[in-house]
Amino acid sequence: MERESMEFDVVIVGGGPAGLSAAIRVKQQAQAADKEISVCVLEKGSEIGAHILSGAVIDPIALAELFPDWKEKGAPLNTPVTDDQFLFLTEKSAFKLPTPPQMHNEGNFVASLGELTRWLGEQAEAL
Repeated sequence: MERESMEFDVVIVGGGPAGLSAAIRVKQQAQAADKEISVCVLEKGSEIGAHILSGAVIDPIALAELFPDWKEKGAPLNTPVTDDQFLFLTEKSAFKLPTPPQMHNEGNFVASLGELTRWLGEQAEAL
């Protein structure tokens, strides 16, 4: 039996935020070095972002390192964090506690990881 094969310079397994960021960075580095390389991202879902369902609080620092102009490119980070509350929940009430320093989210965004992953996929494909 003969099998079809394709050759790539880089193969990344997983089309989540980490895999797509790796693919984007590899292509950016190749462009900066004036090299042409082929990158393949293998994804188990039917499309990029298909199996990422959750939301998250996202610190945009890593995104800004990949794309300094992420806002102009339309990254789906539209809801800035405006308040942090740390609560101890019981059956009948909630007690507000001081927010630990590592849980302060000023400058971060509430976003859908599925939307962010699809956007990263578009950026990777464009490269």
